[in-house]
Amino acid sequence: MQNGSQNSSPLLDLRNISKAFGSVQALTDVDFEVRQGEVMALVGDNGAGKSTLIKCVAGIHPYDSGEIYFDGKPAHIHGPKEAAKLGIEVVYQDLALCDNLDVVQNMYLGREAHDVLQRLREPIMEQRTSETMASLAVTSLNSIRQKVASLSGGQRQSVAVARAVMWNSRLVILDEPTAALGVAQTAQVLALVKRLAAEHNLAVVIISHNLYDVFEVAHRITVLRLGRNVGVYERSKTTQEEVVLAITAGKATKVSGIPKTNGESV
Repeated sequence: MQNGSQNSSPLLDLRNISKAFGSVQALTDVDFEVRQGEVMALVGDNGAGKSTLIKCVAGIHPYDSGEIYFDGKPAHIHGPKEAAKLGIEVVYQDLALCDNLDVVQNMYLGREAHDVLQRLREPIMEQRTSETMASLAVTSLNSIRQKVASLSGGQRQSVAVARAVMWNSRLVILDEPTAALGVAQTAQVLALVKRLAAEHNLAVVIISHNLYDVFEVAHRITVLRLGRNVGVYERSKTTQEEVVLAITAGKATKVSGIPKTNGESV
């Protein structure tokens, strides 16, 4: 499943990222990377620091120390707008969709296209929405003008991902994209995740507690435990049991990628 278009150098490269909330040390010297054309899974138990790390990348939480490099250059991300300018888009678990609006309106929410008289350019918005859905092979929607309230969980996730892709994104971060989905809808979303990397050559980070889903789509797997990176695993060279051991005990064996300590001192 290794993508031939992957680059050896990372698109996003975090080095020694630390973050504390008062007396609580959420992240300690975390290294993390993802390459263009790669699906990198970020896994760990509750409280491992996954959400905090992603929010540092998204500009929601300022990190206390460390460095972020994007496309080989130092990146200073102080807010979500700066992350978006780099091409970083995050699809959070709540999806941030408005049920009372249709698909097109959600795709352009806060980024509406206007003419010189400040009228909405509906045909342009509809065309680009249709083109984006087609490029992602999202065929389950009856109409791009149907209200989001009428969509299934899998369809909603597809709309949220398509919205992220449409804005010249280079890195898409998906937070628990298959949570609360049925079998068929999960398969639909996982296929979409694969297409983002394989066909659109995007860097994709997927946060998930479901290791079956992780092993279905990921090229590599980064394990966080108690705010530390305890291992980076090649999906094709490891097992679920080995990853579970790293999640629960901090045992990093057969690590490939970012060298880290075994985390036993945590």
